Amino acid sequence: RAGYSLLHLLTFFTVGPKEARAWTTHVGAKAPQAAGEIHTDFERGFIRAETIAYDDYIALGGETGARDAGKLRQEGKEYVVHDGDVLNFRFNV
Repeated sequence: RAGYSLLHLLTFFTVGPKEARAWTTHVGAKAPQAAGEIHTDFERGFIRAETIAYDDYIALGGETGARDAGKLRQEGKEYVVHDGDVLNFRFNV
């Protein structure tokens, strides 16, 4: 944590049926930039990011619980990623 803070980095997560993964990006990165950390095509064809706060994801038992509770948000190109966000990127290339 101290190293991430010193380097102005944060962690966001992607979660799928087979894999959960942590990714690193810079503090202040917008959603398309974070998508680009995964693959440049994600950034180039960015449409939106389905976003769940980490605490909501854990408390509500995952994506389905968060969706049912109305905690899944649709964010656009100007969304600034927060530490711990669980993101699902929608893109078209």
